[in-house]
Amino acid sequence: MQNIKVRINGEEHLVKVEELDSGKLLVRYGTEAYEVQVGEDIGRQVEEELAKDDHEQGSGTIRAPLPGIIFSIDVKIGEHIAKGRKLLSLMAMKMENEIISAASGKVKEILVKQHQTVQKGDVLMVIG
Repeated sequence: MQNIKVRINGEEHLVKVEELDSGKLLVRYGTEAYEVQVGEDIGRQVEEELAKDDHEQGSGTIRAPLPGIIFSIDVKIGEHIAKGRKLLSLMAMKMENEIISAASGKVKEILVKQHQTVQKGDVLMVIG
């Protein structure tokens, strides 16, 4: 069982998630429990997209791994960042997805604003 933070309507909640033998997930929140079916393994799909983009992001171009809305921008232009630093959060499918730097460098450009809608592949920022 894993404890996971989820953001619902802007509020952060702690839920417990357990994978069932049926392939479904049992999500516990407080005294309530919900059995949910994940369509097309969204988690795996997001991980694959992020891994695929890691190579490109090493070149300095940070792209949106999936369509969504920019929830937060956690760096500033000119800031020096380390590999693994959270750059921004992207809300997609009512889940907050952290975009992490695949390399160290300096933030050269931020091409998005908070609450902006982006599409998969859109350039979010440039690290040099």
